[in-house]
Amino acid sequence: MSRTTDPDRFFQTSDSIAETARKAKKSANKHGSPIQLPSKILAVIPDPTASNRVFVAEAAGTARRVELDTAHKTHVFRGPTTPLTSLATSLLHPTLYAGSWDKSIWSWDIPTRAPGIRFRGHSDFVKCIITLPIPGIELLISGSSDATIILWNATTGEKLQTLKGHSMGVLALAIDPLGEHDNGDDGTEEGTGDTLVLFSASSDRTILRWRINPLLPHSSFATPLPPPLTPHETSIYALHFSPSSVDLYTASADGTAMRLSREHDWTSDTTLQHGDYVRAVAVSANEKFIITAGRSEDVKVWDAASGEMVGVWWGHWDEVMGVVIVRDRAGKGAERIVSVGIDATIRVWPLDEVEMQKATVEREKEEQGIDEEEEVKMAGTEVEGSLTAEEEAELAELMDD
Repeated sequence: MSRTTDPDRFFQTSDSIAETARKAKKSANKHGSPIQLPSKILAVIPDPTASNRVFVAEAAGTARRVELDTAHKTHVFRGPTTPLTSLATSLLHPTLYAGSWDKSIWSWDIPTRAPGIRFRGHSDFVKCIITLPIPGIELLISGSSDATIILWNATTGEKLQTLKGHSMGVLALAIDPLGEHDNGDDGTEEGTGDTLVLFSASSDRTILRWRINPLLPHSSFATPLPPPLTPHETSIYALHFSPSSVDLYTASADGTAMRLSREHDWTSDTTLQHGDYVRAVAVSANEKFIITAGRSEDVKVWDAASGEMVGVWWGHWDEVMGVVIVRDRAGKGAERIVSVGIDATIRVWPLDEVEMQKATVEREKEEQGIDEEEEVKMAGTEVEGSLTAEEEAELAELMDD
């Protein structure tokens, strides 16, 4: 039985000591050009006004706006003293919102960083938030560990309606961009244009749908749409509609991500076996690639048509909490994956098949303990004690003599 005199290792198992050593070694890597922040990063969203910037939420209670190309932290939003779990921006005003462990939602004016309205009404952690402009009002919608969803007037802070239906915490929210479809007189489906549908996901493994009708009184905006969807075996951490708004993508603690088909009543037509908890899912603009990430620390890229994995980005040394897709500085050209995690880093990866293939080869070399310098040395020098071709020929002639 081994013993230690290191006080930092008292009461630790061999497995935990080995895991700490693994993370310490992996933390030195520079894959994805890591932007280091002071504390764990729990959420990320794109800046809708600039393709080279993102907003991130930290466990220290700080939100930041970060430029990806320069790593410059242009704005810091302060006030909360507990972890921030989720972020959203107003689609009508330059306002940033952040859900917090303190059971409230904070807001700031983005240009001045001045604190705005603080939304109070939940009885447990706020886990997810989104904004939704509708005629005459902008809604802020929040989901909480208290198993409720609250609809707020984003401008005044007024609590408009509380939705109950989940039996456990609400972890993700998404608005169906196409809204509800009604059967027309000719039997075809046409969007009403007036009624929206909110999707909510929970630790109870269900996805619930809520019809939001702006023509109804504010206190009864939303009504449930049965039946609940249960595609996963356990908690669902993320909901993401495809860029074309046709299908819904999910990420779950059961180790899978799924594509739920609108055409087939939101049943799964694609299941991606990511492994371990899957925290985040994103889809490329052309819907060719699906990106997943989570506790495995890897950012995985999948071919949407075949469901086959086509690349793995390796660099985070702790759980990945969020992924988004952005374009270059001009907002054109190649897309990039942005991932954030418990290791307190923001990492940026090219969404390019050639680059992904190169990364796969490099990772295999790293796992085998071969770096580029060693490879060049091995390829460009002779093994000590070996003979050149000329020397071998001369030796053969001498032996023949």
